[in-house]
Amino acid sequence: MDQQQSSIALDLEQSKEFDYSKRSQWLRAAVLGANDGLVSTASLMMGVGAVKQDIKAMILTGFAGLVAGACSMAIGEFVSVYSQLDIEVAQAKRERQKERGNDGDDDKEDLPNPIQAAAASALAFSIGAMVPLLAASFIREYKVRIMVVFAAVTLALVAFGWLGATLGKAPVVKSCSRVLIGGWLAMGITYGLTKLIGTSGL
Repeated sequence: MDQQQSSIALDLEQSKEFDYSKRSQWLRAAVLGANDGLVSTASLMMGVGAVKQDIKAMILTGFAGLVAGACSMAIGEFVSVYSQLDIEVAQAKRERQKERGNDGDDDKEDLPNPIQAAAASALAFSIGAMVPLLAASFIREYKVRIMVVFAAVTLALVAFGWLGATLGKAPVVKSCSRVLIGGWLAMGITYGLTKLIGTSGL
């Protein structure tokens, strides 16, 4: 009985480890999409906000960035993962030809899914992009709007970093710090360069 329980526990442990490895494909696409949506949309809005204080211009810029970015992420992820799928299928076919006696099919769950990766990437990008859009939508005062967007994006960057690290069993502090510093740099550089160009009269 004890041996049977030990065997069941071992199988459960191996199942958990396998689940984490299977998460890698959609988790990578989702975390990448969310971070890109958050940072790129916030940076666009900050850049426009550096030279135009009009809330309408800022919101329209953010919305255009959301739509364009989500489409771009989905297409790019689909093409990338489909290429990976072709390579893995071709490799599996070559291995089957070497082992003439093995007529079994590949485990389709182990193969990358281009549609799943594209959908996850586009959805995550849109979710991330909604953070600065919602933060800016209801604040007319320019300086307050900029500060609220910055604060909301900072919180979201930490949350996405923590979520990605937790689901992927990675170091939380390191992941959050990397995501946060990268986001701050992107917003700061975009704001500063756009402000410089805008004030120079170009």
